[in-house]
Amino acid sequence: MFNFYSLYSGSSGNSLLVQTENTLVLIDAGVSSKKIEQALANLNLDPNKISGILVTHEHSDHVQGLGTFSKKYNLPVYVNQKTLDAMPKQKEKIEKNVNLIKIEEKFEINDLKIKPFSIPHDAANPCGFNICKDNKKISIATDIGHMTNGIIKNLEDSSFVLIEANYDPEVLMYSKYPYPLKNRIAGPTGHLSNESAGKTICYLLKSGLKQAMLGHLSKESNFPELAYKTVVEELMATNYSENSLRLSVAKRDELSKLVTI
Repeated sequence: MFNFYSLYSGSSGNSLLVQTENTLVLIDAGVSSKKIEQALANLNLDPNKISGILVTHEHSDHVQGLGTFSKKYNLPVYVNQKTLDAMPKQKEKIEKNVNLIKIEEKFEINDLKIKPFSIPHDAANPCGFNICKDNKKISIATDIGHMTNGIIKNLEDSSFVLIEANYDPEVLMYSKYPYPLKNRIAGPTGHLSNESAGKTICYLLKSGLKQAMLGHLSKESNFPELAYKTVVEELMATNYSENSLRLSVAKRDELSKLVTI
């Protein structure tokens, strides 16, 4: 068993789940502890059975419920030092549960081998994660200002990726966001566009990508249908068909369908 669910995904809050026979790992806790508990209950999963929480970066849509949830169930938190120092309120709550990790250094949680890798985002020391079991790899890559060779290298050979498709440039341009925020989102340490996500997925198909989920969609400057359509158009433009992989879009406030690796 090597399963993935998106519990919540979007600019308003993010929390993802990887499951094996022996292990449950959360990636981020960017909604309230109550909401995470609710999502786990919908899957008939006990929060006490969670083996650890991986933290990508300190922005509130990724750590809002981290301290409360970790403290309540006494759950280990895997986070790098700079990110930990950048979230003092959460740091205070998780102090006894902290397991420090380093970017590019592999570590293990039960039957999972995990590697954090660096991403360009306006945070202290943000990262994505490779999560491996039995020579199969899940990769989590959101909050990416621009795609880099380093990220691509880490995403290669993934069976499944959850990749950011945050905005459509035209929708962003006409959104209600103030001009400085629009610049931040589209800037080199902001977020990844639908088109960039599509191009990345097309490239990863060459190294065996079978499934992809678009995540972290903006409420104001994107639509699920548009993100999906843009990626499919990129596939077709590079001579792939829509059936080349299983493509889905993570929902903002609902469980995704089960992804089996």
